[in-house]
Amino acid sequence: MEEILHILAVSVGSIIALFILTKLMGYRQMSQLSMFDYINGITIGSIAAEMATSLENDFLKPLTAMIVYALAALLLSRLSELSIVSRRIVVGRPKVLFNNGKLYFSNMKRVRLDLGEFLTQCRVAGYFDISQLQTIVMEPNGHLSFLPKADNRPLTPTDLSIKPADETLAATVIIDGHVMKENLRTTGYDEKWLMNKLKGAGVSNVDHVFLGTCDASGNLNVYVKVTEKPVDSLI
Repeated sequence: MEEILHILAVSVGSIIALFILTKLMGYRQMSQLSMFDYINGITIGSIAAEMATSLENDFLKPLTAMIVYALAALLLSRLSELSIVSRRIVVGRPKVLFNNGKLYFSNMKRVRLDLGEFLTQCRVAGYFDISQLQTIVMEPNGHLSFLPKADNRPLTPTDLSIKPADETLAATVIIDGHVMKENLRTTGYDEKWLMNKLKGAGVSNVDHVFLGTCDASGNLNVYVKVTEKPVDSLI
């Protein structure tokens, strides 16, 4: 029983330590992983698991190791910010895989990407014919970036000599039946205005609203709670 309680206590401690260390290392650790971030994340997770399942009372050693790895990640991140050379060593450099109708086999071999996976990633991005593309670059995080040819890229307002108004973020004013008063205040409106808008949208009770957003023009978009299952054929 004591061993189980010990594992429970240390597991909670390791989760808290991982959460704090991840916060310190920044969101890049969770989203755009460099090779070092990937290795570092696996190692810290492995140490945390060992720390949680260890039956020994001395959990300071694995905790110290976790902190050392986290500090190393912070140090290398700082060096990458201060030095281009360090950034290229730690993060890596983008590699051009395709440009102007030419596939660069040497770069594909260098990044360990075979032709099948390369074409798969092109199709996932919506390009079933690479002749529609001008350039394909592999970024340091392992993702491919695509530059379509001029005659295959989407039409923009600039092409039509149109200058639309700048877009602004919509404020979330209702979440799961609760009015977000601070967010509502930033829009310049009050709860009375909100309730009138809800009535105009045919919503009698704010509890029925799953999500409500308000844009800069005062347009309220309301999404009520839907309990029935979606039709699979629509997905």
